[in-house]
Amino acid sequence: MDSLMEIRKRRQALGIPVRDLARAVGRSVATVSRIERGRIRPSYELAQAIFRFLEAQEGEASPHLLARDVMNPGVTTLDASTSLAAAGAVMERRGFSQVPVVEEGRITGGLSDTGLLKALADPGRRKSKVADVQEPGYPQVGEEFPADLLATLLTRYPAVLVAHRGELRGIVTKTDLIRGLRHASLRRKPTSTA
Repeated sequence: MDSLMEIRKRRQALGIPVRDLARAVGRSVATVSRIERGRIRPSYELAQAIFRFLEAQEGEASPHLLARDVMNPGVTTLDASTSLAAAGAVMERRGFSQVPVVEEGRITGGLSDTGLLKALADPGRRKSKVADVQEPGYPQVGEEFPADLLATLLTRYPAVLVAHRGELRGIVTKTDLIRGLRHASLRRKPTSTA
């Protein structure tokens, strides 16, 4: 069973007043306060009721982020005919570690900093074009794709593209996903009183 010492921390993280928790489990505010401070030990049934309530509230408060919520809508692409030197300059200036590659308006692959580095390190390939060293394309998902599933894709690919009806809408990298999840608040919105 979850530690009783976690009750107060979890309740406060959700922004739930102690009176709301007390009301939900059918006990007085004083009783719940004593439980949270470790002054009294609740029955097994009461502890279960408290944890069920908190888990339900955490479920309501947890972010149900979608790909559109964490994507970077400003997608920079490289034309397949771009020289490696020019591609490197774009990636360096913009701080990108991967960029989708397009040819005639269609995504044909991607260029990662690793792929670019390997190509530039080979004197025979320095004058190559992006098309010559591009890697397989990144997976594409819709804007409604659950953000938590993006984590699995990003362990296998350097980026995920977000598209709607074939039109590129955004890109999600590991950094984008971390930023999105980090800024997603678990605090419930305060209910307005009329």
